[in-house]
Amino acid sequence: MHIDRRRLERSIEELGKIGETPRGGLTRLALTDEDKRGRDWMVARMGEAGLRVTIDQMGNIFGQRPGAEALPPVMMGSHVDSVPTGGKYDGQLGVLCALEAIRTLNDHGIRTRHPVTLVIFTNEEGARFQPAMLASGVLAGKIPLEDAYNARDKDGIRLLDELERIGYLGPEPCVPRPMRAYLELHIEQGPRLEEEGLAVGVVEGIVAISWSRLTIQGVQDHAGPTPMRIRHDALVAAAAVVTGVRRIARELGGDVVTTVGNLTVSPNIVNAIPGKVTLSIDVRDPRDETLDRALPRLDWLVREACRHEGVTYELEHYWRVPFTPFDRTVVAAVERAARATGARYRRILSGAGHDAQYMAAIGPAGMIFVPSRGGRSHCEEEFTAMDDIEQGANTLFRAALDLAGGG
Repeated sequence: MHIDRRRLERSIEELGKIGETPRGGLTRLALTDEDKRGRDWMVARMGEAGLRVTIDQMGNIFGQRPGAEALPPVMMGSHVDSVPTGGKYDGQLGVLCALEAIRTLNDHGIRTRHPVTLVIFTNEEGARFQPAMLASGVLAGKIPLEDAYNARDKDGIRLLDELERIGYLGPEPCVPRPMRAYLELHIEQGPRLEEEGLAVGVVEGIVAISWSRLTIQGVQDHAGPTPMRIRHDALVAAAAVVTGVRRIARELGGDVVTTVGNLTVSPNIVNAIPGKVTLSIDVRDPRDETLDRALPRLDWLVREACRHEGVTYELEHYWRVPFTPFDRTVVAAVERAARATGARYRRILSGAGHDAQYMAAIGPAGMIFVPSRGGRSHCEEEFTAMDDIEQGANTLFRAALDLAGGG
């Protein structure tokens, strides 16, 4: 038994048209009109596959295929929101491969002991509303529902209001629910599988992640008449922080990575000294202890950069998730499935956060990776070859069948 490659390829093409960019990428930010269209398309396909569709208070979509017994379901899924000018594979590939796995169960008339559920999570990317994985965090009981509802985008629009506007504020409670297992297929978003000529990654866990927000307040003034000796330039202090953040990673060594990915300058005009800068700081490592060492260094770096420039600051370490090991029985099921599929595979860690990180807090979870060309993602050039997608989808299908008690 194997998935229908051509059907899956058509699904990737069709969903990829919703929010498509001129260069063949994808912009489908959470709870925008494009996201609504993508959700509507998925709900229609779930109905065609005979799934019972429900929506919870965070807009998470669940489509359940009944099992032979009243047992907790095997869940499969990911997300359909994207980053701005992102790619067509991040998130939506996992949702479509999960749909294809269920279609394949239908094709062969297989009745599993456990129900099998397709789940689509809201705002996984965190590109519009922070933090990332917001809805799975609420589902896992790690983020309060009211905090999520009151998250605002850069225009001050509340998440709750957008859920209502697009018609995806559901009645189901967004609370932890029993499950046999959770499986998520995703692109690797790194170079290892491609470099080693492998089609599948059996993911053993997800690295620890910390997000910080820094606001630097200097003195806005004219770029011409203001002598250098009396300037208090918020951007100069921010520049020292940006280069220092890179230096922290070099000093700690190992697998730690640090990134300043967002920087906002005010007033952001040619002839004014910047009076205010806000920036993000992202720190990741497989070991929680490394983050424990990195964050005090970040505190010191910011303090010294701002003292030297004579500016004030506020630094908030507002989101952190620990290293997440995946369930050994689920990892073993994925490995058996990869072997049975005939895929060349290896065990691997994820350097990116995923909804599986929160799902692992409420039950057994695991992930399947497929290669990313050039290791690239969160860009329009994001690409995974169909041969690898087919191997990954068949691995997902067989692992779900194994865990759900079918065949």
